[in-house]
Amino acid sequence: MRYVVTGGTGFIGSRLVTRLLARPDTAAVHVLVRRDSAGRFERLAQHWDERVQPVVGDLTRPDLGLTDTTVADLGHIDHVVHCAAVYDLTAAENRQRAANVDGTRAVIALTRRLGATLHHISSIAVAGDFGGVYTEDHFDVGQNLPTPYHRTKFEAEALVRAADGLPFRIYRPAVVVGDSRTGEIDKVDGPYYFFPVLAALAALPRFTPMMLPDVGRTNIVPVDFVVDAVAGLIHLPDRDGQTFHLTAPKSVGLRGIYRAVASTAGLPPLIGSLPRVTAAPLLQARGSARVIRNMAATQLGIPGEILDVVDLAPTFTSEPTDVALHGLGIRVPDFASYAPRLWRYWADHLDPNRARRDDPAGPLVGKHVVITGASSGIGRASAIAVAGRGATVFALARNAEALDGLIAEIRAAGGDAHAFTCDVTDSSAVEHTVKDILGRFGHVDYLVNNAGRSIRRSVMASTDRLHDYERVMAVNYFGAVRMVLALLPHWRERRFGHVVNVSSAGVQAHNPRYSAYIPSKAALDAFAGIVGTETLSDHITFTNIHMPLVKTPMIAPSGRLNPAPAISAEHAAAMVVRALVDKPARIDTPIGTFADFGMYLTPKLARRFLHQLYLGYPDSAAARGITEDDTVQSPRQSPTTQFPVPSVRIPGPVKRAVRLLPGVHW
Repeated sequence: MRYVVTGGTGFIGSRLVTRLLARPDTAAVHVLVRRDSAGRFERLAQHWDERVQPVVGDLTRPDLGLTDTTVADLGHIDHVVHCAAVYDLTAAENRQRAANVDGTRAVIALTRRLGATLHHISSIAVAGDFGGVYTEDHFDVGQNLPTPYHRTKFEAEALVRAADGLPFRIYRPAVVVGDSRTGEIDKVDGPYYFFPVLAALAALPRFTPMMLPDVGRTNIVPVDFVVDAVAGLIHLPDRDGQTFHLTAPKSVGLRGIYRAVASTAGLPPLIGSLPRVTAAPLLQARGSARVIRNMAATQLGIPGEILDVVDLAPTFTSEPTDVALHGLGIRVPDFASYAPRLWRYWADHLDPNRARRDDPAGPLVGKHVVITGASSGIGRASAIAVAGRGATVFALARNAEALDGLIAEIRAAGGDAHAFTCDVTDSSAVEHTVKDILGRFGHVDYLVNNAGRSIRRSVMASTDRLHDYERVMAVNYFGAVRMVLALLPHWRERRFGHVVNVSSAGVQAHNPRYSAYIPSKAALDAFAGIVGTETLSDHITFTNIHMPLVKTPMIAPSGRLNPAPAISAEHAAAMVVRALVDKPARIDTPIGTFADFGMYLTPKLARRFLHQLYLGYPDSAAARGITEDDTVQSPRQSPTTQFPVPSVRIPGPVKRAVRLLPGVHW
């Protein structure tokens, strides 16, 4: 037997290829593969043998993108098995139509050229919202087709049925879930969308009485049943023109799914049922109510489109198929018998919250943390502190030699760290570095935007130095934004990511002579605040640390002229660690908070104080073309007068109380 299989790298198709190879009479299986799926084919081919050969093509291209020579090289083909389709209810209609309808039309044409039998994997979705018993002989019974997926699968099957003279068989699987033996599945779909909600209920005390409405009825079958059934039915004699329902004898609803996984998931016992009418406003919402419903569902990780079709209207019969499968020794297992395996596999591999789970050994153990500007100062101290908590550190900086020293120190202490030479002002360097990290290590959990540049220069001394503002923004703002944008798609796919921006207390205090530096940090604060509101449902969050002065090489040129005592780099690193662990929206310091209050309560007095600070706090030595800050007069007055801010010791109870205030985390 010789086969052509479309969708052979997909969830059902790849397993069907494996099943066909188990037949002793299989001579060749040609798998239609898109160019961008070549890597997946190569991984799967490691478990196949030389009888499987790729055929590069695409459902959405004319003639599947196959040349006459390619078709001729296929030789004699007995069966074309058409598994490829877009199975995503949330996909755009034009994308579904191109693959499901136009692709099926092209597969029919190929099957005619090959003189083979077409085996079309359709779906019970063709029944739409038909309210009665839908048999294998039914097709167009006046049903409504509520979504593009329903419509395109119906139209695709209609094309197969209208193909005069073409031998064909049609298979209509129910909602396909993971393998009944292993639980394995490759994506979240169907009932899996509701698993995170059930997982959240598992956090309730076990004695909590649970009552659920009798909704969400659907028909579920495991993928191994579907594959075994198709592989068997393909080879039965005298079945051309027949339609096969690959369905379970009984549908299962939300309560049935709950009961089937309750013990494994640790759910409270279900003690009763709510009236079905309690779910009606949710399932039948229209207009603005539907918009609100979809907004709420999105935040639970459930596409709103799923709620429109959560209840399966038809009842499916499959007596002729059941008789045929009985002769092959194939039957549908009861959902409750394999549901615990589905749950365990989902929890281990697909739970969108799994990346957010803390290791029992510590919240940073096993996490992957990218730290920019890691060659010195706050970045270096943070890398050491984070690695000491059990995280894997990816240290980024321009100074390769300094990074090597850092990595050696971390590894000598038993930590795990890797150096990446990267200039965050270079888009191609950032893109390459992020791809390198993800390619080698699989994922990133946290990003610490620490790389920074500071200039102390009054605006009157900067009127001909716009480049100062541009180069500070290039590092402090655009560099950080580049890193975030490079990681956002990855985080959205994982449904988890956290960014720590090392900002400045100067954003709150508006320190004079930092008109280049502080606005760059303020821009980053605003960026994080806005993006954080957009990514909340994706569980991508941000912390802005309004860092006080820190004893680092950055502030060394200011020497004794710094207007406030500086904390150590290790103290700053502890703030970074807390931002990673606790993930508050911001971490402030008392002096920054007092500056904020001063700006709101006594704005004139605050500005007057800052002006006095400006008068007594000169430009940097470089700005004045000198080398000794301590001996040079301020540009606005004779001997330099300093206005040091005293170090205020805040009692522990006060600090703990302040942490309870919204948005303030000392």
